[in-house]
Amino acid sequence: MVYLDRIYTKSGDKGQTSLGDGSRVPKTDSRIVAYGTVDELNSLIGVVVAAGTPEPVASGLKHIQNDLFDVGADLCVPVASGTEAEGHLRVTTEQVTQLERWIDGATDQLQPLKSFVLPGGTTASAHLHLARTVCRRAEIKILLLAESTPINPQVTIYLNRLSDLLFVWARLCNDAGQSDVLWVPGKFRTPPP
Repeated sequence: MVYLDRIYTKSGDKGQTSLGDGSRVPKTDSRIVAYGTVDELNSLIGVVVAAGTPEPVASGLKHIQNDLFDVGADLCVPVASGTEAEGHLRVTTEQVTQLERWIDGATDQLQPLKSFVLPGGTTASAHLHLARTVCRRAEIKILLLAESTPINPQVTIYLNRLSDLLFVWARLCNDAGQSDVLWVPGKFRTPPP
């Protein structure tokens, strides 16, 4: 259980912060940037839910918000080279499998796509597309981190699946894809003179 008796500590006033293992790093460290982007995604998902996203998507998003704190906790504690840090929270294959079940369930309700989908349609769909792009950015930040230090591979797998899930849920919130805004290649190009 986390216990916060005060919000400010002044320990970060000089641009340093503590990781979950107690080590101090600059706030600009790629690990901090990575899990800070996950925090941004989590906050955006909170906005998506608050904006009135329909069920069962809203309940799934609340579940994912908790998972994203697990992702942040995982990234906050460095993985020792080739070993698993005992007693530390790590993202699991079961969490990824849950996302896959949701993807499959939503996909079963959608018609196959014949074009790329433009972000938009309903408000919920547009918000989910925005969350999807932030999710991709978080995944990229974590992949950059993984180039220089070991991380739990389930973290990037989780975010990869999550962006797919946000896409299919965005379509689901567009009347099961019926209100999707489809890309028409070159639709507004002017003809050459």
